[in-house]
Amino acid sequence: MPVSPSSSAQAARERVAQRLRELRADAGITGSELASRCGWSHPKTYRIENARTPPTPEDIRRWCAACGADDQAPDVIAQSHNAESMYVEWRRKVRAGLRHLQDSYVQLYRSTSLFRVYSPTLVPGLLQTEGYARALLSANARLLDIPDDAAQAAAARLERSKVIHEPGHRFVLLIEEGVLNYQLGDADAMAAQLGYLLTAGALPSVSLGIIPAATRERALWPQELFHMYDDTLVSVELLSARVTVTQPSEIALYLKAFEQLRTMAVYGAEARALVVKAIDALR
Repeated sequence: MPVSPSSSAQAARERVAQRLRELRADAGITGSELASRCGWSHPKTYRIENARTPPTPEDIRRWCAACGADDQAPDVIAQSHNAESMYVEWRRKVRAGLRHLQDSYVQLYRSTSLFRVYSPTLVPGLLQTEGYARALLSANARLLDIPDDAAQAAAARLERSKVIHEPGHRFVLLIEEGVLNYQLGDADAMAAQLGYLLTAGALPSVSLGIIPAATRERALWPQELFHMYDDTLVSVELLSARVTVTQPSEIALYLKAFEQLRTMAVYGAEARALVVKAIDALR
């Protein structure tokens, strides 16, 4: 995909920088004059105005005061906070534990009518069994060097995933065939997970597509794992962080990519055959 998944966050930072730059221009003062009034160096003004350094709330209050625009500070602080929250490091997100992270998505799930998920490496969380989820979350805890509450987190993930049985929701889920062969947990846990894919993939509200490894002339190369919630939000999962995409143009790009990936997938009996093949390979 030609656009970085963190570009929405950077674009939001740049809008904050532009607003601060416009406040200074409207006040008719130079960058050096603003720096003097704020009590910092001119390079700091340059870095803030060019979105190189995110301003703190105190920086914004000083900036607005220097421009005679104290009343603008609360709005700019809120805008800056929203920009910084678009790119959330996993370590910061899981300070309260992996269980808390699972619970934090419940309201979003309940308010979403159409889920679109593409995963090149993992069974989507909505279709994970407890053993598979526990193995995955425990591995995450070790990687992030945080307390391992994977058992509680896995139980919360399964509770959250009950949304697939609730009316008013549809799920279009795409995975690469390799997902079926990347073993998490022991063979029994993986076999249970693959077996559940056969069951869940047959639910009326679920469309499970699998892109075969043998696909020739792919319409699009494998992408990063992403979730689309209706047509208003995309969540991209990176190794170190989660990126929230809200710009309509970027959401449209992810939708275009999803539709191209979807054309390469197999469904129904063909998809089930790939799952059965993976189960047989465990024996």
